[in-house]
Amino acid sequence: MKAAIFHGAHQKLTIEEVAIANPGPREVLIRTAAVGLCHSDLHYIDGHYGFDAPAILGHEASGVVEKVGAEVTGLCPGDHVITCLSVFCGHCAHCTTGRPFNCDHQHETQRAQGQPPRLARGGAPIHQFYELAAFAEQMLVHEHALVKIRRDMPLDRAALIGCAVTTGVGAVTNTARIEVGATVAIIGCGGVGLAAVNGAAIAGAGRIIAIDIEDTKLDLARSFGATDAINARECDPVEAVRDLTRGGVDHAFEALGLKRTAEQAFEMLGRSGVATIIGMVPEGQRIEIDAAALLYDRRIQGSNMGSNRFRVDMPRYVDFYLAGRLHLDRMIDSRIKLDQINDGFERLRRGGFARSVITFD
Repeated sequence: MKAAIFHGAHQKLTIEEVAIANPGPREVLIRTAAVGLCHSDLHYIDGHYGFDAPAILGHEASGVVEKVGAEVTGLCPGDHVITCLSVFCGHCAHCTTGRPFNCDHQHETQRAQGQPPRLARGGAPIHQFYELAAFAEQMLVHEHALVKIRRDMPLDRAALIGCAVTTGVGAVTNTARIEVGATVAIIGCGGVGLAAVNGAAIAGAGRIIAIDIEDTKLDLARSFGATDAINARECDPVEAVRDLTRGGVDHAFEALGLKRTAEQAFEMLGRSGVATIIGMVPEGQRIEIDAAALLYDRRIQGSNMGSNRFRVDMPRYVDFYLAGRLHLDRMIDSRIKLDQINDGFERLRRGGFARSVITFD
């Protein structure tokens, strides 16, 4: 199969032939239909986070089951599926207490040492990003990295549910659990931020303030449900939010992964407000807050993949889309082929749009 190979930070991906194994016990072979270009992948390409090379990146994907291994239950060839990077073991303390997104036994979903690798090039193994490796024509994954979905769901839009939607909507509804009528600010209107705006609208937020430095993204945010828009190039966003809300918001969400915007999310809270950091702030950086602000019951928290229970959440997001409530059509800026992946990531670096999706024949 053809795949985009990661050779290390600050290097372009190369399109090469890769061997993929047959599914073993509890493994599923998928024909990839679509995969989104996500900032999480870009963090590794640009060296903000480390990952061993050679590897196949990509994690926001959908496809069709081709083969299943022994002991696989609930999936069969022809099923339409979405992948999720929070693959779970199913029996650790986190999985059995309703937090499978924090599973700490994910090694059990990998092949054991001494077994043939799932992916290889020239006989040498290739690392599998988040146990998925979606920038390829096929994927070989553990069954606990997949959820079956309705066949009437378009697979190019279904791919976005695999990360952007699950992360953004989930941060609002699962991690923060906002109340109906709450005031909400969302910093960053890329794919995840737009999903958070959409999730806040679905959850019944009273006021949704979108913040970005690109007017085109702010216009898009309004179409996803934002009631107000702030261009952070033109003003201090913290002061602007405080003016709009007469003291601060109930919830602020940071969807960029920057130290300063994470701090701003906390600063724009009202009393008893909660800041949820969705973005991947680079490793080693520290977020600084005014400790005195904690006296007024303000809190800051992280969110891992939208605190998802993806086998429950993702089919619901599919239903939301097909009912016209989740605006995935507007989230896709362009559809590209695998050999255009480096150009797609360069566009992602420049910003100014929502999501590019690689589609396969």
